[in-house]
Amino acid sequence: MKKSTILITGTLLFIQILSADENNITVKEYPLKKMQQQNRSIVKLASEELSRNLPQKVDKYTTLMKIEGKGETLLYIFEINTGTKSDEAVQKEGRTRMQKAVTNGICHSSKRFLDAHIRIAYIYHSATSKKELFRFNVKKKDCEYFD
Repeated sequence: MKKSTILITGTLLFIQILSADENNITVKEYPLKKMQQQNRSIVKLASEELSRNLPQKVDKYTTLMKIEGKGETLLYIFEINTGTKSDEAVQKEGRTRMQKAVTNGICHSSKRFLDAHIRIAYIYHSATSKKELFRFNVKKKDCEYFD
């Protein structure tokens, strides 16, 4: 009987402790304004650090010219050597194919930035005309299909 009383008392005490802890659990979220401020600082520092060795040849046609931080967005600015093709032809032929490839690449290579709600934008200019050919803005939600 003594063992039963101790066991029941111990069980009740344990349940009370668990109940009390459940009622007192608080979830503290990082305030939105502070998170945005932190993200702007991260974007500024990352863009400065990543830009140190630019311009840099990416492939036969593409050169990464600079990386800028604008608010909570990292802007990667590229130039494409389109050869003899017109800007319009490049835009028409390459947009869909490039958008999928760029988004997939960003989702995998910049996952930590995206998880922190930092947006990534890739902007492609013609090396000849300097005209903007493509702009791909990627945020965390865009990566749901690539995980």
